[in-house]
Amino acid sequence: MSISELLLTEFDAEAKTTRTMLERIPAGKEDFRPHPKSMPLNKLGPHVAELAGFGLTVLTTPELDFSKGGSKRLAFESADQLVRAFDEGAAKVRAALKNTPDEAWTRAQLGVYLRLNDKPLPATYGPSADDTMGF
Repeated sequence: MSISELLLTEFDAEAKTTRTMLERIPAGKEDFRPHPKSMPLNKLGPHVAELAGFGLTVLTTPELDFSKGGSKRLAFESADQLVRAFDEGAAKVRAALKNTPDEAWTRAQLGVYLRLNDKPLPATYGPSADDTMGF
């Protein structure tokens, strides 16, 4: 089984739960925030709905630079609108995830930095020389 196939099972479960959360956003509570320092629901809902699409960027582009901006934030209209946006992003990232070869998952740049600084590597997609997970 490929790494992508393993990840798709987890992705599908997370997507199902997230979609259900978005479906349950109550109408008329857009300005609700549990605390004055918390993000209001009309900002948090769109943020969560856009996260699946963010995965597409991570899987299909060589770099991610937030300082370059370029993306327009999703505005809050309704729970149905957020679910549609989430479904669209999730479908795209699922396709990209399905088509990502195992070789692409072996990019462990932080792991290289740790190894070059004599720090032990944790097991990531299997045991490492430093953390054998009982093997």
